[in-house]
Amino acid sequence: MGLLSSKLSSREMAFLCRQLATSYGAGISLLSAFELASKHGGSQKTRLMLTRMSDAVRNGASLDDAVRAERKLLPEMFMEVVHAGEVGGRLDEMFTDLADYYENIVKMWRSSIAAMIYPILQLLSAWFLGTFSLGLVGRFDPFSTERFVMREYVHGYILFQIESVLIFTAVIVLLIFLGRMGMLHLPWAVLKNIIWPFRHISNKFAMARFFRTLSLLIGAGLNIRQCIERSAAVTLNPLIERDLLQAIPVIMNGGTLVQAFSRSKYINRVGKEMIAVGEQSGRLDATLKKVAEYHYNEAQAALHAATKIMFVATMLIVGVIIGGIVIYFYMNMYGSLMKGI
Repeated sequence: MGLLSSKLSSREMAFLCRQLATSYGAGISLLSAFELASKHGGSQKTRLMLTRMSDAVRNGASLDDAVRAERKLLPEMFMEVVHAGEVGGRLDEMFTDLADYYENIVKMWRSSIAAMIYPILQLLSAWFLGTFSLGLVGRFDPFSTERFVMREYVHGYILFQIESVLIFTAVIVLLIFLGRMGMLHLPWAVLKNIIWPFRHISNKFAMARFFRTLSLLIGAGLNIRQCIERSAAVTLNPLIERDLLQAIPVIMNGGTLVQAFSRSKYINRVGKEMIAVGEQSGRLDATLKKVAEYHYNEAQAALHAATKIMFVATMLIVGVIIGGIVIYFYMNMYGSLMKGI
C-alpha cells in the first residue's frame, strides 16, 4: 500500500475505518456513514471511492460487492473482514478493530521513520560532502602549474549533483509507476522472502494479519474452512498461504486447529500453544486476537532491531567514506611528491 502501490496507504485506511466505525457505531445508516466519511477529509481518491461504493449500495449491491469492486484500492484484509462483518452482523465491531489495527501500523511506521531520519541525514551529508571532498582532493597536485579556480570547481560540482538528483528522481518515478501498475509484486515478494531483515519482518506482519483476520472471521460465525482460506489470502505471501492451507484437509477430516497447524513452519510454539488454549477454553476468537497481538509485537520488535542495525551500518558507511577520503588525499599527495622527485 502507499507510494509504490495503487492501494490506499495505512494512514488513509486508518482514517477511513475510524470514520466508518464512529458513524456506524452511532447508529447511522451505512449510506450516511459513507457520505460522512467522504465529507470529513481524506484524500480525493478515498472520497471518490466512497462515492462509488455509496452509489453501488444505493442501487441494490451488498456491501461486500461494493467493497470488492474497489479491490484496486482496498487491501485484502479489509475486504475479508468487511465480508465477515456483514455476514455476522458485527460491522461496527469490525470497523473498530480495523481502525485500531491500521492506527497501530501507522504509529509503528512513524516511529521507525523518525528513528531513521538521523542516519538518512548522515548518508546525505556523507554523499554531498564526500563527493565534494573527493573531487577537491583529486585536483590537489603540489607540482602543478595549472591555476585552480574554486568557482569553476563549484560550478562543475553543482552540475554533477543536479544530474545525480535527476537520475535518482527518474528511478524513483519509474519504481512508483511500476508499483502502481502491479509489476513489482513478484520482485518484492522475492525480496521479502530472501533478504534479511525483510523476510523476518514481513513474515511476522503476515502472521499477525492472518491471526487477526482469522479471529474476526471466526467471531463473525463463518465456517472454519472459509476462515482459514480467507485469512491465508490476507498474508499476501504465496509461501505462507500454501503452508497455512495445508491445515484445511486436517480440519475437514475432523481434526482440531492445533492438529491442523501442528506442521506449520510459520506458526511458532507460542502460537500453537495459545491456539490450544483457545480451543480448550471455548474462546478461540479472543485467543486468536492475542496471538495476532503477539506476532504484531514481534514484528514491531524486529523492525526496531532492524532500524538500530541500519543506524550502526550507516555510521560504519560514513566512517568508511571519511577514511577513504583521508587515504585518497595522502595517496594523491605522496604520489605527486614521488613524481616530483
